[in-house]
This record gives sequence, structure tokens and C-alpha cells, in this order.
Amino acid sequence: MPRPALLDPLFRSLHSIKGVGPQLSALLTRFFGAPEGQDAVALDVLMHMPTGVVDRRRMEGVARTYHNHVATLKLHVDRHMPPPPGKPQVPHRVFAHDETGDIQLVFFRAKGGWVERALPVGEERYVSGMISFFQGEKQITHPDYIVEPDAFATLPLVEPVYPLTHGLHAKALTRLTRQVLATLPELPEWIAPDRRAGFKWPGFRDAMHAVHAPQAPEEAELWAPARMRLAYDEYLAGQLALMIVRSQLMAARGIARSFTGVLTERVEAALPFTLTDGQRQALADIRHDLATPERMSRLLQGDVGSGKTAVALLAMAAMAESGAQSSLMAPTELLAAQHYRTLQPVCDAAGLGIVLLTGKMAAAERRAALEGIAAGRTHVVVGTHALFQSGVEFRNLGLTVVDEQHRFGVHQRLALSEKGRHTDLLVMTATPIPRTLVLTHFGDMAVSVLREKPRGRQPIDTAVLPITEYARVIGRLQARIAEGAQAFWVCPLVEESEALDVVSAEDRFAELKKAFGDQVALVHGRLSASQKQQVMDRFIAGETKVLVATTVIEVGVDVPAASIMIIEHAERFGLAQLHQLRGRVGRGATRSACLLLYKGPLSATAQARLDTIKATEDGFVIAEKDLELRGQGDVLGTRQSGMPGYRLAVPDVHRHLLEFAHDDARDALARNPGLTGKEGEALRILLYLFRKDLAIPLIRAG
Repeated sequence: MPRPALLDPLFRSLHSIKGVGPQLSALLTRFFGAPEGQDAVALDVLMHMPTGVVDRRRMEGVARTYHNHVATLKLHVDRHMPPPPGKPQVPHRVFAHDETGDIQLVFFRAKGGWVERALPVGEERYVSGMISFFQGEKQITHPDYIVEPDAFATLPLVEPVYPLTHGLHAKALTRLTRQVLATLPELPEWIAPDRRAGFKWPGFRDAMHAVHAPQAPEEAELWAPARMRLAYDEYLAGQLALMIVRSQLMAARGIARSFTGVLTERVEAALPFTLTDGQRQALADIRHDLATPERMSRLLQGDVGSGKTAVALLAMAAMAESGAQSSLMAPTELLAAQHYRTLQPVCDAAGLGIVLLTGKMAAAERRAALEGIAAGRTHVVVGTHALFQSGVEFRNLGLTVVDEQHRFGVHQRLALSEKGRHTDLLVMTATPIPRTLVLTHFGDMAVSVLREKPRGRQPIDTAVLPITEYARVIGRLQARIAEGAQAFWVCPLVEESEALDVVSAEDRFAELKKAFGDQVALVHGRLSASQKQQVMDRFIAGETKVLVATTVIEVGVDVPAASIMIIEHAERFGLAQLHQLRGRVGRGATRSACLLLYKGPLSATAQARLDTIKATEDGFVIAEKDLELRGQGDVLGTRQSGMPGYRLAVPDVHRHLLEFAHDDARDALARNPGLTGKEGEALRILLYLFRKDLAIPLIRAG
């Protein structure tokens, strides 16, 4: 179905709008982040929300104005005092008055006589700007507006303030926004009547007018009905799209599995630890899902080191009992190899066939692996998602386990489930995700949470120090390494950067070599998978004692002997990242330490992050704090991971609307799964407005 013609005015290129030349159009396309190869469109301008308003309604005469306040005055122009010749630094002053008092208008470096033309002596003009004092006299320096009395209506008395970028002027953006607003059509209503009435919300068009052309400042507030309505619309579009994708995933019925218990008992006996209550409960949830005919879609959340992999292995063993295969997908080859190393001895002991697929396998080895998978001899296949898109044929794939979901977008999930028409999905994440975020990013996935750490995990002592203590840190590290300890040293960048004043991994590696010689190794994302693996193998074997790394080690690298984690420029890392990195230690028998080195001065947010990490090891507390500190957009790691950053909704203010949007989207699809008729058409328009139309071809008829 093509985009409804009603929306054409909103999807025309900004190029086609009067007054937008090639330069401004290119600037706006960059600023609004238009998709590769496309221009910014009129809709982008409307979706760019103001951050505040300037109130110019105070028009009580010169005498009643005060310092640092915006006033609008109807002035009589008395005389001009241009700067003396050869003194361009002296301003051009214009003396004016109204019936209550006198004021000066001040212009610096005003060339070309435009001030005289704008303010002719003996005439009246409306002038609006910020009042200040100079030597006891009231003045306005560079007024924001000067308009003739008969053009007073063009002066915006309540003016929105927008985020800008270099080269984009507020007046140009405001003018453009007004032009687009004038072409906004009346759209059919997609909000259920009782929901809209309950909140006393305006229609979409009126809401956009209230935000971009408010009559009073309170109309544009974040908690005003107009902005609340728009935030809800954005949430509703997101929830609808997620549910449509999900119903597509769930459309192919699952298979009700039955289990013998033989393999799971063998696996449990082969595990080097006893299961925690949380692990047993999660396993019970998963087995219950697998035994029903609906497809499983479950999120397994557990903090770093809570034993998610063991739960996944037991689920895969249960799958093998029912005669089906499982795949475990990791975001990187390094991690896939590590999962394989952890699982292989247990699988061998329990009689489960397991194989690791990597891009670097020899052809003969790969052929043998693929043959085992196709024949069904292999029960568990471990690899990265790339491997599942390239000629891997399963005999009967029943379960896909995805590690670190937030690296995957909705599209990868769809492609994945194509491999096994009826596969169940288990997603593991070590970043505990608050309920609102589960809804936002994953839709209605069921959630199991592992709250306890397996017995034997050591607490980690966390300290925060300025980088000026470097010499002391090295001394302490030398002493610990002499006692047999191993350490990670993490830097934010691989090599030095012109733009950032940050110590890179390569520089730090060179520095540490002076103190530790060959005991230091370096690993970063630019090395090939085999180079990374060699460096890691030497570190795991204890041949090197200090591993300098970028965040490639953030997820899942397991070196039980390493008990020290040093994070340099800790102020540059997000909370979730710091928590993940710290979780790389504390896995062995010795007490572990994490040292956060920062370069001052710290911003308030950076200070709050470091304080939080120092104060708690509870990933759930950290995730909530993360949400509070940086809002919704980036909580789950990388921006480019297909995560929604909101444009109209501000989670701190509008978060409560997400649950309403979730329920309303669910009800709408239950009533009208094909989104047909008037109601369906309105909801499709909503999906187009919020660029969620990728979901439209997936809508199932009835």
C-alpha cells in the first residue's frame, strides 16, 4: 500500500519550500539526520521540538521594564548617533521614547545604513528584546525584532526556542517551521475516543500548532496537553510497530515440546556448581514456554556473572531431548569462541553434540560441521549472527539463543526466525533493563530475571582516582603483579585523536611497557579475529600479566585469574559500560579490585556516574540510574543498534504514557489485526508519520 496522498505535503523535500536554498537544505538534512541519500522533508521540521519559549507579551512601557527581561515596546524614534569615523568598536546608538520614558537601542558594527532604514527618525516602531542598563540608562542591544505598526501581527509574542546547529539561525528555522505548519493537513484521529477525552488532549494538528506557535508559554510546556499528546503518539507508533513485527514472528505457530529429562540431568551433573534458585525458576519458565504451542519469546536478564549461559545450556539440552537443535548467537567471534570453550566440556560429558562455526574455519572443517548440522548429529551450534545467514541448513532448528540482544535490531530478528520456521527465541542480556525499556525495545517479551550471583563470586572493591595519581597506581600494580595477579587496563580509543584529549590504548600500551616490559599485551577492535584470539590466549594462559584493551572486552570475556580492572578516562564511559567492564573481574577465588581513573574537571553527570558505580554492584540499581541520567535514547549501548531515540517524548516527563500506549496498541491490533477500515487507516497514517512504515507490509489480514 503506497503512502496516503494526504501526507504528501509533509513528505516533500525541504528543497521545494520557498526560501530554502541548496545550502540550507543540505545543512538541515545533516542536522535532522535524514537517511543516507535522502533530503530532509517538511515533517522533520515539525518533529524538531522546541526546548523552551521566549515570552514577548510584556508591553507595559519603558518605565515598567527591568534588567534582563524581554520586553516589547512601541517606540517613537528621536535621533541616531552613529560611531565617529575610524572608531568601528563604538556602537551605533538610537535614542527613542514612549509616553513612560526614554531608552537607547544599541547596534555594534552596523554597516550599510540598515539601522537608519529600519528605524527612521520621527516614526514609530515596535521593538522587542532584552532590557539591560549602561551607565544608568536603559537599553536594548541588537533587538530581536523591529516591525512597523501595521506589521505588528508578524511579531511572535510567544516564540519557541529550538536546538540549533552551526550555520542555522533561529529566525530561519522559526520561519520555516511556520511555513510547514501552514501546510499541515487535518489528519484522521488514531487515539481511542475515551483515552483522548480522559486526558483532554487536542487533535494532532492543534497539538503541533500549540507547540510550534503557542499563544501562551504554558501551551508549549512538556507537561501541557499538546506535548503529552505528541509524546503518546510517538510511543503508540513504536508499540504498534513492535507488536506487528512480533505478531509476524509469532504467526508461525510454535511446537509443543515434550522432554525426557535425561540430557538435562546429565548437563546439571556436569556443571561445576549447583544452580541457584533464580536459575531453577528461569529454567522452569523456559520449559513451560517450550511445552506450549505458542512460540517462546523470552528475555533472560541477569547481571554480569549471574549464570545466564548455564540456563541457556539447560534449555538447549531440553530442546535436544525433544529431538530439535539449538543455535547460540553471540555478537562477536571472540565471544562465540568463549561460549564454545565454556560449553564444550559440559556438552561432551552429557553426550550433546556441539560445534563452533566461525568465519575463519578451514573449508574441510566447515564442510564437516555443516554436514553434522544438516544430518542432525549436532545439537548445539555456536557462532555469530553472520554465520546464520550463509548456507547453514539445520535438520530441525527449535531454539535460537541470542546473547546481548541490544546489538540486534528488529530486522535481524525477523531474518533469524526465517531459519527455523517455528523456532523459539531466548534472548540473554547482561544489562538489566527496566520494565519501561523492555516494552520500548522488545515489545511484549516475557522476562526472567536472575538476581543472585552463583556461589563463590567475589565482591569487587571499587575506587575512584584522578589520573594525576598515575605513578602511585603503577607502583601498586607492580606489587600486585609480583604476587601473581593479572590486570585489564581499558582505554576509550585505539589511537590518539586530534579532536579528543584522551590517552589512547596504543599510547598507554607504550607507557606501560616501560614499567612491565613483555608482560603487557594490547588488544583492540582493529585486530583480526585470529590476532585478538592469540593475544587473549596468552593472557588466559598467564603468559602476559597486563592486558591493555579498548571496550572489545566489554562483553563476556572470561579470565578467572584476572582480579584487577583499571578503566582510564572512566568519565567518558556510560554507566552500563562501566558496570559491564567491572564484571570482567571477580570471577576467580581472589578478591578483586576495580579502579576508575578520571581526568578532571568532571561534569555533574560524570560525577554521578562514578559515584553510582562506586556505591553499588547491583545492575538493576545501575540500570535505573542510567535511565535517569541519560534518558531513554542510549541506555542500551550503541545508538546505531536500531534503538529508538525519541524526538517528541521526553522519558523523564512522559514515561507513564508508555504503558497506556502499549495497552492501546495491543487493543487496537486485537480488534483490527489487518488495520482495515477508518480506524486502521488512521493507525497506518500514524506509522508513516513516525517512520515506522517498515512494519506496514507485515500487517496480517484478519
